[in-house]
Amino acid sequence: MTVPEVVLDENHSWPTHGTYEYTAYYHSRQEVVGFDEFRAQRERPAYDFAVIGAGPIGAALAYKLATDWPHSRVLLVEKNWAEPDRIVGELMQPAGCQAIERLGLRTVFSDIGAVPVHGYYISYRGQSIYVPYMQRAGEQLRGVSFHHGRLVMNLRAACKAQANITCVEGSVTELLGDRAKRITRVRGVRVGPSRTTADSASVDVDARVLTFVCDGITSQFRKQLNDRPVEMISHFCGLVLEHEPVDSATYFDGPTGTTEHVARPAPGVANPLPMPHNGNVMLDGVGPVLLYQMSERETRVLADIPGAQLPSEANGQLRATLRASLARAAPKHLYPGLHATLMQALDDARRIRCIGSKFIPATSNSVDGAIWIGDALNVRHPLTGGGMTVGLWDVAILTELLRQHGKLPDAQTARHVKAQWQWRRRPRALVVNVLSVALHALFAAETKELGLLREACFAYLARGSYFTMHPSGFLSGLLPSPLLLIFHFFSVAFLAVYLRISGSSVAYSGGSLAFRVYSAFYTLYIAAGVILPVIWRELQP
Repeated sequence: MTVPEVVLDENHSWPTHGTYEYTAYYHSRQEVVGFDEFRAQRERPAYDFAVIGAGPIGAALAYKLATDWPHSRVLLVEKNWAEPDRIVGELMQPAGCQAIERLGLRTVFSDIGAVPVHGYYISYRGQSIYVPYMQRAGEQLRGVSFHHGRLVMNLRAACKAQANITCVEGSVTELLGDRAKRITRVRGVRVGPSRTTADSASVDVDARVLTFVCDGITSQFRKQLNDRPVEMISHFCGLVLEHEPVDSATYFDGPTGTTEHVARPAPGVANPLPMPHNGNVMLDGVGPVLLYQMSERETRVLADIPGAQLPSEANGQLRATLRASLARAAPKHLYPGLHATLMQALDDARRIRCIGSKFIPATSNSVDGAIWIGDALNVRHPLTGGGMTVGLWDVAILTELLRQHGKLPDAQTARHVKAQWQWRRRPRALVVNVLSVALHALFAAETKELGLLREACFAYLARGSYFTMHPSGFLSGLLPSPLLLIFHFFSVAFLAVYLRISGSSVAYSGGSLAFRVYSAFYTLYIAAGVILPVIWRELQP
């Protein structure tokens, strides 16, 4: 597939340029085996690896396994090989791009109209700051945003091109193996048709080395590893804005295009974003409102509505809540072009697409012969766009550990590799996961204390130097240091204490000096209650 998009990125060495080597397989169905055909095969090959799910993580994993061990056989089972349509998973942080490159898929962003992302524009109470991504050795590291379905199809195209991957359209209904109260060792999978019923036929397939569970956030096998209840934090409601392309050079000065910003909303159908080619975060809504481009002509809007219960769309409450949130986030006097475009997009939307935002900490895996990976293992709030970064680095670390042994691992080696992987993945996963939940608590700000912490966070980021760049490193996944994250979080908390005691806070004002001192240190207690329980849950074995 080639998307007829205008590419305005100023750096022509960036992998969104050029041609994707597996484009010919994008729409191809010849390499996909239907369930009936798979079931009818008389001589089914013995598989070394079985991968459940061909989303971003499963497809990248299957490709890497097939290319690392070209003589192995990989079974990749996916319910639906058509292009998926989701409203999240559309922005890859720089660390995720690094993982993609380590997996040998550097050109996967080509031919899908992807857009480079330089950093974040953040607005709060009529003020704005710019948080660029980190630089290394003079190189400006960047992320990329895109249509989720197009990226998945490019990753699947790479799998279809590998002769040693069998792509099956079907559903894995059961993990086969040894059981006590729970399954203790996985030896293969039971495959049925995509839509299974009680009397559906099935095929049992052995996986001699490992089975990988990559069936995403709605994983049907997660309870075999982690049966704790899922915590619903909020909901993201999605809209799409359509506009004309705007050259990023309009918004950046200097040869590297990273610092100065001309934030003048353009009239008409021009790109209405305060800062194109960046994530735009507006903090004055009911919850945070995110905007990022999926292409040069389309921008995704994700409006967060805090709480486990979503307002009803049937009685108009959901649209009323969204209208109020968007109007507050992008007020007409500050962002006239964006405000008008948001209101028009809301009016034109036939239905509001929403997705629940969950937090599911990783659980250590004691099941031999199987590894849960990606959102099947570990889910964080999508506010920071870190899900694919964590999942792809999980794939990169795991496959590198497996490859160090040179040959296909036996059961004992696989057990050893899995234990190593669980510790190696933890620092980056912990930073991204904890940051997503903690930032959402601050940015949604349902109490005065959290509002004070949000104000302190904005003031902290505005200081520049490492006050800005270290948090940028956490956000982008480039700085996987849990201790440094804790240091900066409590630095923000102590800044909130200062703002409250000094009387300079706008978010939490008033009261005598004694009350301000009391409420300041109560805010510190609230801050500890935000981050420490999440860290504790992430550290559990």
